[in-house]
Amino acid sequence: MTPRTRLAAENELDAAADALAAAFEHYPWTRHIIPDDDYAGRLRELQLVYLRHAHAHGFVGITGPADGVIAALPPDAPEPAPGVVDRIVQLHGDRLGRLGDATSEPGEPDSWRIETVGVMPARQGRGLASDLIRFALAEGARRGAGRFALDTSDERNVRLYERHGFSVVSRAEPPEAPPVWSMSTLAGPAAAMNERTRA
Repeated sequence: MTPRTRLAAENELDAAADALAAAFEHYPWTRHIIPDDDYAGRLRELQLVYLRHAHAHGFVGITGPADGVIAALPPDAPEPAPGVVDRIVQLHGDRLGRLGDATSEPGEPDSWRIETVGVMPARQGRGLASDLIRFALAEGARRGAGRFALDTSDERNVRLYERHGFSVVSRAEPPEAPPVWSMSTLAGPAAAMNERTRA
């Protein structure tokens, strides 16, 4: 049985960062924007930085003992504090400029963003990612979200998100960088209905 996804407590964010670091070890976009030097350490710290920000200003969902993780932010979430931004810049090092290789389409005024979804490699293929996405759409709707947006640079993820009602808004193909699909969907009852029609 798939473990139930729930809101993560602050003391679970370290374990969640470990899970995301494992899930994104070979992800095209993180490989592109994070230097090879101490890649694993940089990736894990960046995940923790972003999870703390999402926990404070949006929400983080977790499945089991951090088998899977999802994080989302509302459209009015503040930028990270200056000290946090400085650390993010340091972690990206000489690849900081690559963050601009893909630009997302402007979202709707009420559009929340799914910042990350990841499942531990040993737990993949068991429906956890779908459980995380359903949880995020429902939790966002409970908090007033009318729409969700996200980006992915793995075509397999495009199919996953489409099964949950997301549609491709644009596809960027920056030179010497992975392609990036920008996607969006409605939240709440409209999203549930959209998902049923695609099942």
